[in-house]
Amino acid sequence: MNAAALESFVEQFQLEGKPLIAPGRVAEAFELQLQDLANLAGVHRATLREAPSNVRLQTFMREALRIIAIAKEISGDQSKAIFWFRNEPLRDFGFVTAEKMVSEGKADAVANYLRSIEAGSSG
Repeated sequence: MNAAALESFVEQFQLEGKPLIAPGRVAEAFELQLQDLANLAGVHRATLREAPSNVRLQTFMREALRIIAIAKEISGDQSKAIFWFRNEPLRDFGFVTAEKMVSEGKADAVANYLRSIEAGSSG
């Protein structure tokens, strides 16, 4: 996935007129309670409302959306990509989900895993 395609995908989750990702839009798309999104990002729930520009929060959401964009490119379906991200245990990572991997700061490992699947060398 090229940078322009990723930015185009991420735009649907941004706050109006700002380059920030909207926590509410991400929570809605992922079918998460705001508290759960905060937990995954490693921030207090109030941060989502009072400091949506928090670096930790924005980093988690941007990385999660990057992984979902890659998965969407492979599956062709955003809902399937989100379901996979949140629910599918990944054998190569000790049967944890991509969501957990991203929450632990391991988005690059998941992106590489997806690229290997796309290339047909794994899975």
